[in-house]
Amino acid sequence: MERPGVEFRIYQFPANQIPRIDGKTDDWAAVPASYAIGTDQLKDTINNTPLDRKDLDISVKVGWVKGLNRLYFLYEASDNYWDFRHRDLHNDIFEVVVDGDRSGGPFIKAMHPDKGYDPKDAHFTYHGVHAQNYHIFTPALNKDWTMVWGCQPWIKNLPYANAAYHYNFKPGESGKLILEFYITPFDYAAYEGPARSVESQLIENKVIGLSWSVLDYDDEKGTKYRGFWNLSHKTTMYGNASDLVAFRLMPLEASLRRPVEADWKFTVLDMDRRLVAFEDATYGTVTSWRWDFGDGQTSTERHPLHRYEKPGEYVVTLDVGGPAGKDSRTKVWDVVLR
Repeated sequence: MERPGVEFRIYQFPANQIPRIDGKTDDWAAVPASYAIGTDQLKDTINNTPLDRKDLDISVKVGWVKGLNRLYFLYEASDNYWDFRHRDLHNDIFEVVVDGDRSGGPFIKAMHPDKGYDPKDAHFTYHGVHAQNYHIFTPALNKDWTMVWGCQPWIKNLPYANAAYHYNFKPGESGKLILEFYITPFDYAAYEGPARSVESQLIENKVIGLSWSVLDYDDEKGTKYRGFWNLSHKTTMYGNASDLVAFRLMPLEASLRRPVEADWKFTVLDMDRRLVAFEDATYGTVTSWRWDFGDGQTSTERHPLHRYEKPGEYVVTLDVGGPAGKDSRTKVWDVVLR
């Protein structure tokens, strides 16, 4: 990864506080300011243009929700000249690159390591497959919200992505833009569509590759952006996943949790013998466990094995306790045996 020793954080939203994609910031009010990544983290690696906050000033927060393979973004930018009148790539752009499994390496067809490989074939089999690049138009005017620089434009549509803007300026004017969106990272994003593709699995404390750059045109007649301000500090982050930056998927903030939250899961080891392995998944410090298996039998082990004598649909309860308190979790008819 680029910028060794630097690791940014991705805020975990509770399941009951999933951000609405509406271009508003209220859903993000609970995210600590320490998660915000600002202008000071960017560097122009093409023209070496100093980034003047009076010209352009940005703040980015990234979030995720346990159980959903989505990355949520809040992009807030103030610009003294918003350039978005054109129908092509001449547009102020927030370019996001993600490598959900940190597989690394080039992923743009022009960077294919086999220079004898037909570029036409490379587009459909290689381009954007193991890492993805989104050229997000800031804002988009009468065109899709982003250009996916790869062979799979389907990833920019629901249910894999969604975006919303809030702004009140016209092309050429100054003002503040709020862009809220989510994307789905893929370990393998196929040209043929989602049936052949594999979503990146987002889990707590996993480190992924992620970076972004800001392309600010500021000139209706010009054909080139003024600078390439990017978080990676290496230009080729746009097409080489090894040049991205480390981002960690954080657990829930302690302030959002109770001291003890009971939870458990199970695996049927042998359906014919009705043998079930139960596993405690409680959050917090726990020193006592009591399982009620729903068949009149109990256990005080943390991770018990239990054999049911009869088939049925069982109500199973785990009661836990520790220095910080007690809690209980019941699951109704999750455990079904024949």
